[in-house]
Amino acid sequence: MIPPEQTPSEDSLRTRRLQRAASAVLYTVLVAIALWTVRAFIPAVVWAAVIAIALWPALGWLEERPRFRKHGTWLAIGLTAAIGLLFVVPFAVVATQAASEARDMMHWFHEVLRSGIPMPALIDRLPVGSHQIAAWWQENLATPLGSSPAVHNLHSATVVAMTRHLGGRVVHGLVIFGFMLVTLFFLFQAGSRLGEQLFAASRRAFGADGAMLARRMADSVRSTVVGLVVVGLGEGALLGIAYAIAGVPHATLLGMLTAVAAMLPFCAPIVFLGAALWLLANGATVAAIGVAAFGLIVVFVAEHFVRPVLIGGSTRLPFLLVLFGILGGAETFGLVGLFIGPALMTILVVLWTDWVRR
Repeated sequence: MIPPEQTPSEDSLRTRRLQRAASAVLYTVLVAIALWTVRAFIPAVVWAAVIAIALWPALGWLEERPRFRKHGTWLAIGLTAAIGLLFVVPFAVVATQAASEARDMMHWFHEVLRSGIPMPALIDRLPVGSHQIAAWWQENLATPLGSSPAVHNLHSATVVAMTRHLGGRVVHGLVIFGFMLVTLFFLFQAGSRLGEQLFAASRRAFGADGAMLARRMADSVRSTVVGLVVVGLGEGALLGIAYAIAGVPHATLLGMLTAVAAMLPFCAPIVFLGAALWLLANGATVAAIGVAAFGLIVVFVAEHFVRPVLIGGSTRLPFLLVLFGILGGAETFGLVGLFIGPALMTILVVLWTDWVRR
């Protein structure tokens, strides 16, 4: 050992710096290898982290209740089962509805193959382009589809390949969903201790600013989940009631589809305007106008008043950056990017604020 009155030599200091640099490189390589090894399960972990962050305040509140204080495992099982049912039940409803109508759909499909799809009378009443659309429809869809130019390239090999690809994607999605639930269970089982450890690690590695940034990112993810999911479910419920009143078939199923579409900014009109066009094509003009007008009012209020407050208010993020984060995140990272994008925009705003103040 070096006596207290002596200072380390330059060679000793150089050796320590090289050792620290080598350790940093080694740690980086090991982390990269570990991430590469589990790369197939990263989407499941990210989804579990997003859901856990969104439910973390509720988890902390439940952990403080005497009933769950000593039963953390059962609490984790209950929350994980509830999340699983929240995803499984809508898909089960859709599958049941599809199975109950499979016979009618097959009968309609065989009729279409034999005689084609009749042109709706609505096309003749279009103010612009009715003749061009009618000519294309008569040439491609009104004739038996077996000889139609529009479906000439859809031979059996193509259909088999598309079906195989779709089946593979469905199986892959189910596997990711299963591992997401497993990961979510262990996150819930760790409880609030895990959150405290993560914030402590951020503070130790990056200082107080790093811990603050981590909290802002978590708040951004949580508010985005609330803004997208809760507002989407609200729009779907309101428009589902409108579909039922207007006489649109399968109003419950269409309301679920509207809720999913409403979680993406400005996508709900695709569904309710399609329902309005269906009503208009069947002669229900007043009902079609009512569904379209009510849907536009609901979407306008949700997109311009409710969602900006829920997403941008708690994170102090301008709604334009929220919108860019949602759309850019979805394009870059897929569906989970809807929640990652605003968190990245939060980092950008925090870094910009710190740089301006210095």
